[in-house]
Amino acid sequence: MNIKQAIDRIPGGLMLVPMLLGACVHTFAPGAGKYFGSFTNGLISGTVPILSVWFFCMGATIDFRATGVVLRKSGTLVLTKIAVAWLATLCAAQFIPHDGIKTGVLAGLSLLAITASMDMTNGGLYAAVMQQYGTTEEAGAFVLMSIESGPLVSMFILGATGVAVFEGRLFVGAVLPFLIGFALGNLDSQLRDLFGRCVHPLIPFFGFALGNGIDLNVIAKSGLPGLLLGLTVIAITGVPLMLTDKWVGGGNGAAGLAASSTAGAAVANPAIIGEMVPSLKPLVPAATAMVATSCLVTAILVPIFTAMWARRARRMSGLPAFPSPVSGAAAHGAAIEQEGPI
Repeated sequence: MNIKQAIDRIPGGLMLVPMLLGACVHTFAPGAGKYFGSFTNGLISGTVPILSVWFFCMGATIDFRATGVVLRKSGTLVLTKIAVAWLATLCAAQFIPHDGIKTGVLAGLSLLAITASMDMTNGGLYAAVMQQYGTTEEAGAFVLMSIESGPLVSMFILGATGVAVFEGRLFVGAVLPFLIGFALGNLDSQLRDLFGRCVHPLIPFFGFALGNGIDLNVIAKSGLPGLLLGLTVIAITGVPLMLTDKWVGGGNGAAGLAASSTAGAAVANPAIIGEMVPSLKPLVPAATAMVATSCLVTAILVPIFTAMWARRARRMSGLPAFPSPVSGAAAHGAAIEQEGPI
């Protein structure tokens, strides 16, 4: 059976399929973890421990021995993405209550969902798309996108906009495994290779654990808001990213558009932040479902939009057309997080 091949055909399938299975367990057998106990309960309820190992391994994959062009391009995209997410959260805070929207078409939408969906780029999707529609330097610009991964940036944004208050020790705790992994990976390339091989195999495990915190009824209710959130992420982050890519990064805007996605790792952030701030915990199920939907929507649309824009830019520059069709970009971007990190 080609199970892995079938999962790879689904945008974000490596995380989304296990997460859906976990949601099925939570919905139809909510007491399964406690019933079986031991290691089975650890797989079902071990979101934070599994993610902590994943963050450590992900940090080990980052190598700062990159060219200045790559660092300039990736730094531009990362800082722009974070700044736009902060502004979007600040503006949304004027209209959305801190405990989220309770009724109407957008019921369940919260500032937690908005921040988590906008502040992290799917680096794997970005790298795959730019390998086909950009330069070598642009494709390698995902080198700094790993810094966005994890809850730290979301914590800064939510804290800066007054949505939540975090103690200093919590910021340290959120980034410490990542920093230790980063230090070890740069001190020893063999350790980087060792821990780097663990990044992708861990994705289904924390995806399953995340799913065990979601009721399928919540996913059904958050379908439309999640879809709208995904489209909004592309629109709100895409334009500033394209402009900074052209004005600062020296590109044609395609790299900026390719970075306007929601990272798969962002799906974990609401749960982690909810553990730190009890007042936000009731928002976690709906926020997780919406961020997952946004991840899926952007994984499908961003490669298509980027290909269209890159082709237009080449025509205007008098360059020959790309040899591969748009569907090729979508196929390359289908795997949720093949970035080096998610």
